[in-house]
Amino acid sequence: MKKPVIAICYDFDKTLAINDMQSFSFIPNLGLTTQEFWAKCNNFAKRHGMDITLCYLLTMIHQCKKKNIPLSREYLCGLGKDIKFFDGVETWFKRLNRYADNKGVKLEHYLISSGNKEILEGCKIIDEFDGVFGCEFLYDKTGAAIWPKTLINHTLKTQCLFRICKGAHDLSDDKTVNRRTAKKHVEFRNMIYIGDGVTDVPCMTLVKERGGTSIAVYQDGQKDISLELVAENRVNYACKTNFKTGSGLEKLVKLIIDSLTLQEKLFSKEHKTKTQSKK
Repeated sequence: MKKPVIAICYDFDKTLAINDMQSFSFIPNLGLTTQEFWAKCNNFAKRHGMDITLCYLLTMIHQCKKKNIPLSREYLCGLGKDIKFFDGVETWFKRLNRYADNKGVKLEHYLISSGNKEILEGCKIIDEFDGVFGCEFLYDKTGAAIWPKTLINHTLKTQCLFRICKGAHDLSDDKTVNRRTAKKHVEFRNMIYIGDGVTDVPCMTLVKERGGTSIAVYQDGQKDISLELVAENRVNYACKTNFKTGSGLEKLVKLIIDSLTLQEKLFSKEHKTKTQSKK
């Protein structure tokens, strides 16, 4: 029999990475501060009534043209190497995979980000993921970005959860993700969502309401935001962004894996009993 699948779905910026992915190299290369770049995006969005995620992608194109920076896939991918992660992130995946394997379940990891997929593809931990969802550009024949090809804003992130559930990772495949089927790649009850705040609320709420587990992670001085999400019943738990061995977050996720492992054994026992009763 196949092992039951447990999926951990992660936001990226300020969840795994210590800051927005664009802040490490992309924005400094434009000669702007992080505050200046996002102010341009927000002002443009308000002026034109645009989705803020779509707006920042367009601003990237405009600012690179202004500074004569070739905005290519290769350029963006190369920026990924400069991303810095919270303590323990780089060894987190292998540690948890080993733990889950010893429990008899298959653990999968997914990135769901409103950031640039091209930058993500160049970061140190990209090979740890079974699927990556992020915004992408369309490129012309010269390799220059000309248009936002894929948009993953805060609410569209929830579509990615359904794709993970059905195993339909290709965004051009609408048939599989919309097909009603009893067979799932991973059940929502076996999903764990980890995010850093209000922009993750749609995903956190969806996972929690469908029987999975949502965890709000916080940096020093930001605990109140996460505890507010717990109080509002939007997430199950709040933990500090510490991924090191023996951290509170690691202990919590291992307990959830333990619980889901036992739950799957009960579901299997129940199914077997029902099958026998029909004979």
